[in-house]
Amino acid sequence: MKTPKLLSIFGFSFAAGLLVLTGCTTVNTVGNAQMEGQRTMISDQRVISDASLNRKVAIVGVNSTMTSGGLLKVQVELENHTRSLQRFLYKFEWFDANGMQVNNILSASVPEQIEGKESKFIYSIAPTPGCRDFRVKFIEAN
Repeated sequence: MKTPKLLSIFGFSFAAGLLVLTGCTTVNTVGNAQMEGQRTMISDQRVISDASLNRKVAIVGVNSTMTSGGLLKVQVELENHTRSLQRFLYKFEWFDANGMQVNNILSASVPEQIEGKESKFIYSIAPTPGCRDFRVKFIEAN
C-alpha cells in the first residue's frame, strides 16, 4: 500500500517540476550604467483598450531618429511584467505631414514574443521620406 502512495507523490512532484520549468522563464539583464548613446525620447499618446495586455506587456518608452537616407526610424521599448512568456502582434502605421495615412504593403501585423520579466525593443523604419508621424498597434495573441 505504501508503493501507490509513493508513486502518486512522485508523479505530483514530477508534474509540478515540469510546470515550473515550462511556465516561468524569466530573464536577468545587465547593462552599462553610464550609457554613452542618448535616446531621443518622444512624448507619446497612449490609448489602452486592452487592459489585460497592458498589465502583461507595457510600453516603457518611445524614441525616434532620422536615418542617413532621411527616413523616420522609431523604436519602442517593451517590458513583460509577468513571469511567463507573452505573445503579441504589433503593427506600425505611418502618416505624412498632412496627417494622411501612407499606404504601405509592409504594414502587416508582426508576431512577437517576450520572455518573463524581459525588456526588449521593437522598431520600424518609415517606408518613404514623406512620413512624419506614426502609430503602433498591439494585439494580444491567442
